Amino acid sequence: MNLILIAVISLGAIALVSAAILYAASKKFAVYEDPRIAQVSEVLPQANCGGCGYPGCSGFADACVKAGSLDGKFCPVGGQPVMTQIASILGLDAGEAEPMVAVVRCNGTCANRPRTNVYDGAKSCAIAASLYGGETGCSFGCLGCGDCVAACQFDAIHMNAETGLPEVDEAKCTACGACVKACPKAIIEIRPQGKKSRRVYVSCVNKDKGAVARKACTVSCIGCGKCVKTCPFEAIALENNLAYIDPNKCKSCRKCVEVCPQGTIIELNFPPRKPKAEEAPAVKAPKGETSEAKPVAEA
Repeated sequence: MNLILIAVISLGAIALVSAAILYAASKKFAVYEDPRIAQVSEVLPQANCGGCGYPGCSGFADACVKAGSLDGKFCPVGGQPVMTQIASILGLDAGEAEPMVAVVRCNGTCANRPRTNVYDGAKSCAIAASLYGGETGCSFGCLGCGDCVAACQFDAIHMNAETGLPEVDEAKCTACGACVKACPKAIIEIRPQGKKSRRVYVSCVNKDKGAVARKACTVSCIGCGKCVKTCPFEAIALENNLAYIDPNKCKSCRKCVEVCPQGTIIELNFPPRKPKAEEAPAVKAPKGETSEAKPVAEA
């Protein structure tokens, strides 16, 4: 009986000592977490898409609280309403962020970019890109396997069976950037949505020289530089035989669209252009007469 009692007392003492050690350790090594992090995390959409530039919504919430400012921080899925809620929780100002959207910078449809071979491997752009340049003469364009479609969590991008190219649904696109990461050819770009969803951009990423690029695709950029010379805002740069329009400088005047000989520059969601009024032909005066008005003789 005494042995049992001693054992119980010993175990109780060990438990008390262990509890005291654990309590002291928990206090000494405790990591404080600002309760606002949990509050911010609750209002986020929990898409964990990485479009904000942080590893998931919890990482974004932690960054917002610790930074003490929302400058340069934006949740593309929740948009401005969510950022306003976060600003209210943290007592900060929520700056207005320009809406962004994914843009497919390739117009190499089946008609514009005919096939030269047939790919019979795994239906994956990543795998196809690691094996060869694609089914056409353009090794820069869309491979058409739909990795971007699989990567999108919001059902905002689909393959067009007729053109063989991906198309973005602006109403669903959150500009999370998942499709950009999934595309091995880097033909998808996140650009400002623009006023009334109007955008002007070069729909080509081919860096081959003009003759080679034009042979591979009838609407490829040939690096002629006419758009660069025409732009009054210096918004277009030509590098590696490829023109690029800076969305932050572009004023959507569309002069570059008119001078592009390849039709490579896309003007999206603009109203139809008004037809230019034809100048009336000048009336030639009969021989011996001038077109100037003759003075009337006084009576």
